[in-house]
Amino acid sequence: MGAIAATAAAVMALSGCTSTSTDEDGSLLERLQDQGTVTVGFAGEAPYSFEENGELTGATVALHREIFGNLGIDTVEGQNADFGALIPGLQANRFDVVSAGMSILPERCEQAAFSEPEFNYTTALMVPEGNPMGLTDLQSVLDSGARLSTMTGAIESDYAAQMGIDNTQVATPQDGMDAVTSGRADVFALTAISLNWMADNNPDAPVEVTESFVAEIDGVPQVGAGGTVFRTDDQELLDAYNEELAKITSDPEKYLEIVGEYGFTAEELPDPELTTADLCAGA
Repeated sequence: MGAIAATAAAVMALSGCTSTSTDEDGSLLERLQDQGTVTVGFAGEAPYSFEENGELTGATVALHREIFGNLGIDTVEGQNADFGALIPGLQANRFDVVSAGMSILPERCEQAAFSEPEFNYTTALMVPEGNPMGLTDLQSVLDSGARLSTMTGAIESDYAAQMGIDNTQVATPQDGMDAVTSGRADVFALTAISLNWMADNNPDAPVEVTESFVAEIDGVPQVGAGGTVFRTDDQELLDAYNEELAKITSDPEKYLEIVGEYGFTAEELPDPELTTADLCAGA
């Protein structure tokens, strides 16, 4: 999920975005409580945060409605942006937080503040029906010379770069699936939960999704976890959010009650031993 800085100029051109101000009196938490609304940036990646029939939905949105509701902020509104434009948009005050299940990575921690982990991640591959190249993981993609597609800003783009795999980046998950079905790419890499959701909701598409795997770079497993993104100077809001989040992630039944309808299982429940501090330090 690299290439964030390169999208900074692009995000300034986003039309129809509601600017949020950090110059007013009081903390952001207090202002959001006063207005009763939080605006989240999202990238349309199902099942994390996306629009369906004009309504904002998804697992991260469900978490946000629960958590912000508990903080006295009853309405969650969304602003759509390309994934790679989310952190620049946050920095430019286009929205209050980022709701995208974004992976917590050291380079991102230099630009923004992350909640404690909300989801554990594994990667999968979307391939043509029958998996004609027999692909199983990113090493098999490299070995076979398969044409790889990844999503701009997604962690799989970083994995490919670190492994020396040439890849074509696309703006959305739908674009990735289209690249495979049209033959422009042999394989599309993304989180397993996203690819399985796409396949399940597009039963006529001639694609299949491989078994999920933990990517390895130079023999080191890349343990992934995602969270909500905040501006670094909104510490009070982050602390209050984390306090409410802990009540959910420490209660598997409550966690699955909120995110289970979006295809999430106990496998995605974050490891309590893995903290944002660890992930920001490159653990």
